[in-house]
Amino acid sequence: MDEIPKSHPRYHSLIIRKNLVDAFRQGIVVPEGLIAHGRGEALDYILGEKTLEPAYNAIEAASALLLTSENPVISVNGNTAALVPRELVELSKITNAKLEVNLFHRTLEREIKIGDLLKSYGADEVLGIGSDASETIPGLESKRRFVSRRGIYYADTVLLALEDGDRTEQLVKMGKNVIAIDLNPFSRTARAAKITIVDNVTRAMPLLIEYCKKLSTRQPSELAEIIRRFDNETNLKMMIKAIRDRLSALSFFEVV
Repeated sequence: MDEIPKSHPRYHSLIIRKNLVDAFRQGIVVPEGLIAHGRGEALDYILGEKTLEPAYNAIEAASALLLTSENPVISVNGNTAALVPRELVELSKITNAKLEVNLFHRTLEREIKIGDLLKSYGADEVLGIGSDASETIPGLESKRRFVSRRGIYYADTVLLALEDGDRTEQLVKMGKNVIAIDLNPFSRTARAAKITIVDNVTRAMPLLIEYCKKLSTRQPSELAEIIRRFDNETNLKMMIKAIRDRLSALSFFEVV
């Protein structure tokens, strides 16, 4: 692919697409992942391709939760590995969270490639590869049910992005705190999670790193208060209102 000029009005979007296509050719992303990205990109257009205030609220609460969790785990799929590998590793180090590969379209080859990619960015260990994913999530039939005993199975908090709702719902039933990054505020994942960041993962991950660094000096009681006052349902309603207001402002027709 020819070099994308930085002056192109769709530069950042085209870079994301290029990264995904490159990762597809490397066997990290599957075709279904490319389709899922297209759906997400359409939702990002509606957001104006920027982080809205409710997302900042969720990012602050998510950062506080990651910092106060005893066994946080960051769940990694093909698309997140392709788009934010450096950020995944950095966030895991800041929060002492484990990295675990978890895939819907699961093959040992993909698991190894994603693990190697994360290690190339400095990850010390990547869970969920091969026989390490020896435990199963109850009530789940897809290959995402296979998880690491040392990771997601015993985690108290799981950060996930670009996720299907089935596993999110089952993780919540297991008593885990789920932090979701999801561009669709209407999805089952968004509604089931304890904290939902409605934002593009390429914007949300750097912000999570920034907020975790900023909050790392706070007292545990202060972090607990940030978590306590956050309500996911209320925040999602705020996001939906922000989307509605944006669409109304852009509409050529009167909205009643």
